[in-house]
Amino acid sequence: MNRSAGLILKKAIVLLVEDNPDDELLAMRALKKANISCQVDVVRDGQEALDYLFAQGNFAERNIDDQPRVVFLDLNLPKINGIEVLKQVRSNDITRKLPVVLLTSSENTKDIEDGYTNGVNSYIKKPVDFTTFIEQIKLMGEYWLTVNRIPDHLSR
Repeated sequence: MNRSAGLILKKAIVLLVEDNPDDELLAMRALKKANISCQVDVVRDGQEALDYLFAQGNFAERNIDDQPRVVFLDLNLPKINGIEVLKQVRSNDITRKLPVVLLTSSENTKDIEDGYTNGVNSYIKKPVDFTTFIEQIKLMGEYWLTVNRIPDHLSR
């Protein structure tokens, strides 16, 4: 944490919801390569994502006010799929306005429609090419953490 003019500035949090360890590693490497100062918290299934966001279960000790600046959410997850996670995020006053990016290998038109119908901010297809995947994550991190503006209560 940095102190500036008496204020405590917290490092931006990115929540990565990803069950594939290879994609997780690439995303982490890309965000680091983008040289963006952020904390990346990783959960590996839809239930863990909800527990994290709502400070319950294994994350009951987490301060619910410390929400991520952006959630990178895989669509095809164990336990609870990405669309259901998105629905629950959008139906809760605390998380309703959180930026959520669906980051998935699916090009299915129904998945894209379901994402936007349920309030996703962006739908990104994971490229097969690793170099392109790293570049996309880097660009998304730069956009969502340095360019995009969010409501004050989400940036605490």
